[in-house]
Amino acid sequence: MSEPTRHWFEDVADYLGPAYLRYSFTMGTDQEVGFLVDALGLSPADTVLDVGCGPGRHSLALARLGIRVVGVDISARFVGLADESAEKAGVSDLVEFHRADARAMTGDDRFAGRGFSAAISLCQGAFGLGGPPERDDPQNLVPDSAVLSGIRESLAPGGHFAVSAFSSYFQLQWLEDQDSFCAATAVNHEQTELKNADGRTTDAELWTTCYTPRELRLLVSSCGLTCDSIHSVTPGEYAANDPAVDSPEFLVLGSRPA
Repeated sequence: MSEPTRHWFEDVADYLGPAYLRYSFTMGTDQEVGFLVDALGLSPADTVLDVGCGPGRHSLALARLGIRVVGVDISARFVGLADESAEKAGVSDLVEFHRADARAMTGDDRFAGRGFSAAISLCQGAFGLGGPPERDDPQNLVPDSAVLSGIRESLAPGGHFAVSAFSSYFQLQWLEDQDSFCAATAVNHEQTELKNADGRTTDAELWTTCYTPRELRLLVSSCGLTCDSIHSVTPGEYAANDPAVDSPEFLVLGSRPA
């Protein structure tokens, strides 16, 4: 497969490098994986696709449980870090990481048709991180639909998935700058500051597509997947909570129809 064209998020990943794992939202990996193993019914006999795997924190936690994982991320920097971490953790035989565009997994035989037992896309690793909206797709639904379609093509019939998404309700309640959230598109355009491993900072822009549970159900269904449940979650505090307005993310659990 040819290498994907450079993506806007790669500049963010290149700058952060290993400092990405210092951010508070990455500290609850083991709790999140423990919940997902139960929710998705995973065992060491299964193989999981980690979409937007970043430096591989969820992939490595699954591998430490004996579960085989294939990770995909647009950032060559993050894929390199994931490979290094897998070697240090002694789980290189259980994981493989690829630099690829999660929006282009359909037709890519590294993912499509592999018959994965389950797929995950968490913390806006791919889903919900569409970048500057295009004129003909102001809601950034095309990239998110492409990610879900790629997940569908990668799963075995009856295979399960877990996808997290930012909550529109939460964004409206807690944004410091309400002007950054577009009510017409539900895309939040954030001006933020990044700190790298050396402690240096730089300004950056992030575009995050936010959702309500109803919108997530409709999008999942339109991509040929079944939505089994949606829960309100906080990083490091995954649980089977009913959807609420005061949690930052929704977690969609579903399956590919058998």
